[in-house]
Amino acid sequence: MMPLSIPEVDLARDDAAERLIAAYADVGFAYLVGHGVDIALREAVFEASKQFHASPRALKESIALNSIHRGFIAIDTSTTRHSTLANVTKPNQSESFMMMRDDAAHSEQVRAGNYLAGPNQWPDWLPGFREALEAYHEAMIGLGMRLISLVERGLGEPTGSLARHFDPPTTWLRLLHYPPRPADAPDDLYGSAPHADFGFLTLLAQDDVGGLEVRSPDGTRWIDVPPRDDAFVMNVGDMLHQWSNGRLRSTPHRVYNRSNRERYSVPFFFDPHVSTVIEPLASCVTDGVEPRFAPVHFGEFLRGRLEGSYVQHQKG
Repeated sequence: MMPLSIPEVDLARDDAAERLIAAYADVGFAYLVGHGVDIALREAVFEASKQFHASPRALKESIALNSIHRGFIAIDTSTTRHSTLANVTKPNQSESFMMMRDDAAHSEQVRAGNYLAGPNQWPDWLPGFREALEAYHEAMIGLGMRLISLVERGLGEPTGSLARHFDPPTTWLRLLHYPPRPADAPDDLYGSAPHADFGFLTLLAQDDVGGLEVRSPDGTRWIDVPPRDDAFVMNVGDMLHQWSNGRLRSTPHRVYNRSNRERYSVPFFFDPHVSTVIEPLASCVTDGVEPRFAPVHFGEFLRGRLEGSYVQHQKG
């Protein structure tokens, strides 16, 4: 059986839109190069992550994950209960810090009562932490909007047909830390259990440890995704899968940290506004054929996923 690999898409090429669509219609994952994000921003956010995770547990707990999904997520508090790929009973073996779009108390988003709107929590004991994350977050939003334009063009959609749903976007910047996996751990003890992302796009920066695996298109095996410091690993989530009427794959993936080292990764999740109703795009539906997916209200969908996966969101 021939080995499978993750394709590369160079965003600086004139045919980037076509190559992007081809990669995500086939594998659902790709290495993105030519992305324009300064390597110094990436290095700074990894250094901030290491400093945060090296902090005393009591300090991290002082900004524990809250009801608007910002702050410290301790190990053993997140379980991928919605996975249809494995019988997941054990919590993911990772801890993380979560930053989202920062909404001031007087902002339009908070005044409107939009789901998850609000301010971030910050580890004030770490000088420069907030500045490093905000600079990276801003650069990643710029890359996300650039990718929307390429997706529109590649699918044959009018300019702005998707972008209008990202004003403002729902963003998640997560600093993940995975401890080494014990040598005698059972097979179902994952760093991150098999799952497909629920949003629009995920842009991942990895350290040099490795451990990310992607399910092959035929579902028979798992493909290793070696780290590359010149590229982001991007995958499509369930919402873009449904927007494209199934044309673009929301590919399952998992993490096993089989090394004897600490693993750090920084995923950036780029999603539409919570008020968005997602239904297959006209360019992706054949005339006279019913769309594959019914409309989905993103905020309601999101609430169900968070309440099913995080103890902090579970009711009473």
